[in-house]
Amino acid sequence: MESGVANRVWLLGPDLVLRVPRTEASVADLVKEAAVIPVARAAGVLTPALVTFDDSRTDVDVPYMVLERAPGVDLAGRHGIGAGAEGVLREGVFREVGRELARLHRVTPAGVGELAGVPVEYDPDAGAPHRLVDGLLADGMLDAEAARWLRGWFDRLAERIAGGASRVLVHGDIAPQNLLVTPGAGSGSHARTLTLTGIVDWGDAMWADPAVEFAKTPLWGVPAMLDGYREGGGASEDGPYDSYAWEARVLRYHLTWALARLKNPAPVPDERHWTAPPAARLLGILRFFASSPPEPWSGLA
Repeated sequence: MESGVANRVWLLGPDLVLRVPRTEASVADLVKEAAVIPVARAAGVLTPALVTFDDSRTDVDVPYMVLERAPGVDLAGRHGIGAGAEGVLREGVFREVGRELARLHRVTPAGVGELAGVPVEYDPDAGAPHRLVDGLLADGMLDAEAARWLRGWFDRLAERIAGGASRVLVHGDIAPQNLLVTPGAGSGSHARTLTLTGIVDWGDAMWADPAVEFAKTPLWGVPAMLDGYREGGGASEDGPYDSYAWEARVLRYHLTWALARLKNPAPVPDERHWTAPPAARLLGILRFFASSPPEPWSGLA
């Protein structure tokens, strides 16, 4: 048995996986996954098929789900993330992920109707990032100069974002622990290829701005993922800043996510499911926008 954050997981032989919620509070996410997984697969997304979802509570006192088992291990289980040859292999995986997300993001509420348990992302108003910064300042987690600087960057990012975005179906937790991969020739650090075999854990799925999908991806992997996304037909935009609008939206979500996680919950960067980038690293990435005009993502290498 393996224990995730929300579910206990058992391998049923070589081909199937049983998932049972750890608590009653996690049942809603499993119900959501049962609705979303068939839709994602119908869109062509590489994710294990749903075999059974039983919410009758006759066999156990909570609903349970049986899925096909995808081969491989999760990307977080490999060492050397973002470093050297291993980093190059992982960038290839994120390019594949980008292509998968371009397929997923063609799913709209108008196309498939309501999905059980799938919420609509709250659409923050233009002042929301400023209120976040103000709250961190009031709580002593930022000094006045850092707060002023951050407000300025949120304003600059907003200038590059061309209006609002249509809501599409997003996975909501594209992080290394939810990406299954298999190595090609060689093994371990000597593998010459990594192949994406599945995107798993749909408990955070929602109707949202597609750019939010990139918020939990390690920043070094975002350029490759965005390249794959564009290759798959995603990330089209209009407006005076169309060359950089997506980069600005992605960075805005990254910055907001990292700042929000400074307080809630308390930062635990070494935990497996901690996805917010280190604050110092993230703030340094803002130099990407400091030159005019920069090559997209050139500062992330």
